[in-house]
Amino acid sequence: MLPLRRRALLGTLLASPALAAGPEAARDWPSRPVRLIVGYPAGASTDLCARILAEDMRRRLPQPVIVENRPGANGSLGAAFVAEAEPDGHTLLVSNTSTMTANHLLYRDIRYDPLRDLLPVSTITLSPFILSVSGKSRQRARMRSLAAIVELARSRPEGLTYGSGGIGNLQHLNMELLARKAGIRLLHVPFRGAAPAENALVAGDVDLLLETPSAVPLIRDRAIDAVAVTGATRWRDLPEVPTLAEAGLPGLVLTFWNGLVAPAGLPPPIRDRLVGLMQAASEAPETRRLLLSQGEVMVLPPEAFRERVAADIARNAALIREAGIEMP
Repeated sequence: MLPLRRRALLGTLLASPALAAGPEAARDWPSRPVRLIVGYPAGASTDLCARILAEDMRRRLPQPVIVENRPGANGSLGAAFVAEAEPDGHTLLVSNTSTMTANHLLYRDIRYDPLRDLLPVSTITLSPFILSVSGKSRQRARMRSLAAIVELARSRPEGLTYGSGGIGNLQHLNMELLARKAGIRLLHVPFRGAAPAENALVAGDVDLLLETPSAVPLIRDRAIDAVAVTGATRWRDLPEVPTLAEAGLPGLVLTFWNGLVAPAGLPPPIRDRLVGLMQAASEAPETRRLLLSQGEVMVLPPEAFRERVAADIARNAALIREAGIEMP
């Protein structure tokens, strides 16, 4: 991470043109196309949020807004790309809890520190997971509830499989936490992103997955079964599905966020313009409707977002340590 440290130090001592310009930079921004980098394949929840935002931003800015997928290493490749970009507001990251709060704790050769090399600008959505069962699982009939899953898992340790978007992905970490709270052991099957993990669930290649709200159509089509929602309250689109607390695991709430992130050193006037764009998007009826399909719309300002990232890092560090999770 030394190159990024040098960049941050030089930026402080010498000031980049964007920093030196101050308010003038904000007035001139954007002067060329804005790229929203997504560290995941197309179709993932974070990618969908980025595309919804890009469409809204195009209506408000004089320059094109382009979504660019740079998948790899659980979002780390895209995050590193943005961390090394010029902090002028033309290269931004639409990121999530995994990339910003867990990757640097697991990947040995990661090229960014989320709180030193990146600037949290604003959250976009806050979402629960949906504990889901494959419609093609041979054990489907025996996994109609969380209690039934726990009973089945205890009778056959590591006989049930669950998918995730990769080692250290929040689907992985939170399923490990859920299993530990329930006193069961499950076999982890990592994939290269949440979309491939979802495909594996639908195909019956894994038994379980912590799905996102974007999977509601699959649940309604009976391709997968929703067993429990991991938020504090029931999900509005699945009012019949209990929370984890109602299903037998009180005190366990598991959520994830998507948010807009910039390279460290972004001038405050441009940062503030971006926050304003996120607020405007959250209030636009059609954009809000689309975002609500991904989670609760939640626009946290930069300092509150940074505090959320720091708290999630501390939580995930403890979980990774206690569960003994390591990269192979």
